[in-house]
Amino acid sequence: MTSKNSKATKKVTKSSNRDKKQSIYVPSLLNLYKKVIVPEMLKKFSYSNIMEVPKISSIGLNIGLGDAKTNSKGLESAVSELTLISGQKAIITTAKNDISNFKIRKGWPVGCKVTLRSMKMYEFLERLISVALPRTRDFRGLSFKSFDAWGNYNFGIKEQIIFTEIDYDKIQSINGINVTIVTSSNNNDEAYYLLRMFGLPLRDKPKKNKAA
Repeated sequence: MTSKNSKATKKVTKSSNRDKKQSIYVPSLLNLYKKVIVPEMLKKFSYSNIMEVPKISSIGLNIGLGDAKTNSKGLESAVSELTLISGQKAIITTAKNDISNFKIRKGWPVGCKVTLRSMKMYEFLERLISVALPRTRDFRGLSFKSFDAWGNYNFGIKEQIIFTEIDYDKIQSINGINVTIVTSSNNNDEAYYLLRMFGLPLRDKPKKNKAA
């Protein structure tokens, strides 16, 4: 009798584990990367193996506040808003050095930030591309010139209210957000193509004139 019960328990456990595996959530952009972007980039850039295909490593969000030291409510509001926008707890940033022009001393709070990786990174990127950026006033795409020399992309969002998570009636003030998308690419051309494949609305690069 005990043996039969043990076997039945094992069957239930295996079935439960199988159901859990089948129900694991995978962000749609991660699926897009694996099924579409990787094969396309392997073909376009002739990588020797799949490990060479660049990927997005992290996304950093930062809100800078010049009056963070004297405006505690504004800082608290910014932290709360960035947490809502990113889906991850934002942390307060402090000045690394004295900034005499702005009368800021080393160690004073100057804003807040969050760094997203893995699932939360893909979830945020999808909301950014599909919902937030299209809500930007007079939006005409993102500049293709905002890459650094290492394949990372930086741009600014003028108003946090383009994110649907933010209630306009509850905000302390309009704040801009600096966004940094870090990739594993070795150059800007590959990073540009990678982000375009994800759906980031980068403007077209001007075509190079072929030599006669």
